[in-house]
Amino acid sequence: MSNSTYNKMWVDTHEDLESLLKQEISAQIAKPQTDRVVIFQMLATFYIKYVQIFRSMEVLYDQIVHPQKRRVIHHVLEGIMGRILELKNEMVKLEFSEFHYCDDILQDLKLTPEDLEIPIPRYFVKDKLQVLKSRQNILEQILSETSTSKEQGRIVKALTLEEAILIVQISERARQGRLRAKFMLEIRMQEEKDRLSKYRVASTLAPEIAAIRIQKVWRGYTGRKIVKKERAEEMIFIEMVPPPNFEQPSLAQLQVQKTALQQHVVQEVHEVEYQEALISLKEQVRAVEGMDIKEALQEKIRQWFVECRNTTGRFPDFPDAEKGGSAAIFASKTPQEVLQELAAQGGRKKKEKKDKNEEKKKKKKKKGKANKEEEEDGWKIAESHFLPTVEEGQNTFEAIWKNRNEDSNPSQKYVAELIKEEKRKEVEEEMRVQVDELMRQELKNLKLAVDRDKGSKKKGGKKKKAKKGKKKKKEKDFTMHRTINSLYEELIREGLLMRPRNVRLSDFLGEYNYLGTTLRQTDIEPMPSLLDVRQLIALYGILPLGSQAVHEKAPLVKSLLLAGPSGVGKKMLVHALCTETGANLFNLSPHNTAGKYPGKIGLKMMIHMVFKVARMLQPSVVWIDNAEKVFYKKVPKMEKQLEPKRLKKSFPKILKSIKAEDRVLIVGTTRRPFDAELKSFCRGFQKIVLIPRPDYTSRFVLWRNFIQQNGGILTNSLDLSSLAKVTDGYTQGHLSQAAKYILTEQRIQQLYTKPLTTIEFIAPLARQDPVFKEEEEAFKDWYAKTPLGKKRAKAAKEQESDKGKEKGKKGKKEKKKGKKKK
Repeated sequence: MSNSTYNKMWVDTHEDLESLLKQEISAQIAKPQTDRVVIFQMLATFYIKYVQIFRSMEVLYDQIVHPQKRRVIHHVLEGIMGRILELKNEMVKLEFSEFHYCDDILQDLKLTPEDLEIPIPRYFVKDKLQVLKSRQNILEQILSETSTSKEQGRIVKALTLEEAILIVQISERARQGRLRAKFMLEIRMQEEKDRLSKYRVASTLAPEIAAIRIQKVWRGYTGRKIVKKERAEEMIFIEMVPPPNFEQPSLAQLQVQKTALQQHVVQEVHEVEYQEALISLKEQVRAVEGMDIKEALQEKIRQWFVECRNTTGRFPDFPDAEKGGSAAIFASKTPQEVLQELAAQGGRKKKEKKDKNEEKKKKKKKKGKANKEEEEDGWKIAESHFLPTVEEGQNTFEAIWKNRNEDSNPSQKYVAELIKEEKRKEVEEEMRVQVDELMRQELKNLKLAVDRDKGSKKKGGKKKKAKKGKKKKKEKDFTMHRTINSLYEELIREGLLMRPRNVRLSDFLGEYNYLGTTLRQTDIEPMPSLLDVRQLIALYGILPLGSQAVHEKAPLVKSLLLAGPSGVGKKMLVHALCTETGANLFNLSPHNTAGKYPGKIGLKMMIHMVFKVARMLQPSVVWIDNAEKVFYKKVPKMEKQLEPKRLKKSFPKILKSIKAEDRVLIVGTTRRPFDAELKSFCRGFQKIVLIPRPDYTSRFVLWRNFIQQNGGILTNSLDLSSLAKVTDGYTQGHLSQAAKYILTEQRIQQLYTKPLTTIEFIAPLARQDPVFKEEEEAFKDWYAKTPLGKKRAKAAKEQESDKGKEKGKKGKKEKKKGKKKK
């Protein structure tokens, strides 16, 4: 795709965004809604449309080479990401569920479930690639040093004479056994040859009959081969089977990939040129226009002095630098208005204190009456922190780029005029600081001259000391005199900071739940699909960790719990979260912290070090595997030495210390959440995501991927549909192990003569225990006891009671009508 194509795509995307913003504004002005179905339809429609715009904007930011356009797109991108998270939060509050099904809306908008996939912005990692590489090199170097020191520290144990003799005996007996087995095999093969030679009879057929029989067999073989080929071509023609080279990229796709890589190279070149232009053009503006700007500012301030003197009879007080300096004068106000504002500032402070106290009281009252107001007045869309950002980006596009003629800039380099406009403001601000100092001195001299003429000396009043506010207690820094690099190295050596596996979120495979809406209409709560889980990880983990602006303003998610049976991919999602955002991975699992930093002081030191490094080198993920052990109801005797509940008391403090500006996420994984104390467990983890075992469609996709990934070839002899049906209850881990077990190097070499069959994969799975329905029901029952599960159950009961009341009213009306007829 060329630059003109991407520019056209940018214009079309902003047109869609403009219409969507108008719909949002009309929804904010509209009357409050009471029907939950209508409210959800509106929120879901906005959500889906924003996701489509987000997908387009992400592609544009990745491919457009113009540096100034990319900054506008980046600004809009962050606003859209934040708005998507806000809408998701509203949908969760409305439905009391983390998973939503919008099949009817997708049909109306003529979209597929794949269009709901949240894209991962590539600039999360690309923009800080050098930092990540240097950090990875340090990590690998320290890990290699620790591994070599461990190997050197190993002491070779000397064997006794009896032990040495025993080892020799074992080896010798094994050698003799192998020789005997080989000898017996040769004997069996010879016996088989002798047995077959007895039944061999000399051929007595005539040459003509023998030739006819050979022809018969050969023609049958060739006929079957032709029929098989024609049948395969027919299936491809009616699109029941993909063509043989379907999964291989076409020439057009390869060309697109090549162009995309070239665009990235051009982006880097243009970015370097742009950064150099920012410095050179600023110096040019300062050299050419600096003195004119300085003189213009001085002239304006002097004029203000004179106007104030003429209107009020005295010279004004010059605003302090904290209050904006001369910028407060040039805010298109008269001298009297400026003086009134300066005089009124002292009175405002007192009012502000009163207003704050009143606001606190009002907020407390509002919290108690919020639910009643929603029931009486209805629901109204909440104020957004990101819509102003999106509108600002939209206005910038319309004002500068929409109707701009770029015929003279086919290579899409920076526009010097726009840089000069920005730098002119910066130079003006820099000059204003210098001018303010000069004009303050000039004003002081003018006042002194006037006082001398009057012969009066004003005594300066005593300045009232400003009341110092209460100082907040700062957390004690245990590592004040240590550098971040030394702490980073120590955490690596202790095993608390680990290297994440190179896994992408797209590697977490699965399919959508196409019956979600149908099941909910029949009051059956469906289990979430694997792609629904993947979407939540992108929304709650990757987008906030990847963008500082989004994390600061979006609904804050401090902790996330991934609950599900063993083998469903919980650890894989943690590693994918780090890979997609370039985050550090800290491991505070009970088995990993056992024996490290003992005692209360040691625990405080460990927590302090981990979260200090996590904040300084953000984004960071703090992983707690087997999180239920931290919140055990009762610690088993076997695990008492490990002290799994060390972090329990400190956990609320840790959560409280994470602020909106800290891109730190605590992720817990558990396969036995029912062993934990429910209240403290749910308080510790803000969001709980239940990961189910894969359903039929997901198993079909997983089998196909695992077989091809391990070198297998899919043929008609391998019935994937039956294999997916038979392996109900098995997790992704089970399927992956079975595929690796079967597809050895020897088996891969035999694939062309002996294709894979369905029955081969059953044997390795038969040795493993699947996830039974009882275990899945246990997870469902546990999730129903969580705060969100309780709210959903309560809402369902209220809906049932409302339906019952409506039926009762209808029944009464029908009875009255029947009586009137009689």
